Amino acid sequence: MIRQKGLYIVGGNMAELLKIKDLSVSVEEKGILKNVNLSINKGETHVLMGPNGAGKSTLGNALMGNPRYSITNGQIFFDGEDITHEAVDKRAKRGIFLSFQSPLEVPGVSLGNFIRSAMEQRFGQRIRLWDFRKELKKSMDILGMDYSYAERDLNVGFSGGEKKKAEILQLLMLKPGLAILDETDSGLDVDAVRTVSEGIKEYQKNMEGSLLIITHSTRILESLTVDKTHVVINGVMKAEGDGSLVDKINNEGFESFLEKE
Repeated sequence: MIRQKGLYIVGGNMAELLKIKDLSVSVEEKGILKNVNLSINKGETHVLMGPNGAGKSTLGNALMGNPRYSITNGQIFFDGEDITHEAVDKRAKRGIFLSFQSPLEVPGVSLGNFIRSAMEQRFGQRIRLWDFRKELKKSMDILGMDYSYAERDLNVGFSGGEKKKAEILQLLMLKPGLAILDETDSGLDVDAVRTVSEGIKEYQKNMEGSLLIITHSTRILESLTVDKTHVVINGVMKAEGDGSLVDKINNEGFESFLEKE
């Protein structure tokens, strides 16, 4: 059963963080997403579901500003400002974070140095090494990661579960306003899914950040609180509902949405 929670309200009005308006996206001149509309308020957790190839990851990459994904129509607003054509680094500084299905290996750059550099760019100031190490160890303890991983080259020789933990570690350290998690539970065993879920719950609970969880599975959602669920089929939003929609998909799959094609 997927849990639900109340809405985040400021001054009696919803505090909108992300607004996607009539967004269409192409990759190498092939249309993938068609006139997508979606809104996320501060502190909310949204789930984007659909079968493989539905366009879920395309939306995540478009929101992050990946230049391979061309916006052919529509707009993206973040915290009230139009970021439709902003570069990736500017979106990251604003507080948008994207985890990847297959995190890249970066030889020669340790996990710790990578995160410290990313934090300094994100917050625009130098971070004292002692303070950084203290905060890093605290976050690594939440994820059950040995501190020695901080000295290892980023993702080099990491298992699939270790790579996903490293990304959630970055999430906890960077404290973004919006975290887009793309297939975070892909390839993970039960214990790794549980550990990653604990990290996500820490972000939900203590950082009041917003989440867009992209998945075709429901494993990662079982212990999380969900505000709204969106279903995308062949690049088109087909349904929207609360956390109970995840339970429906878990029981029935996507067949009923495919029948509406």
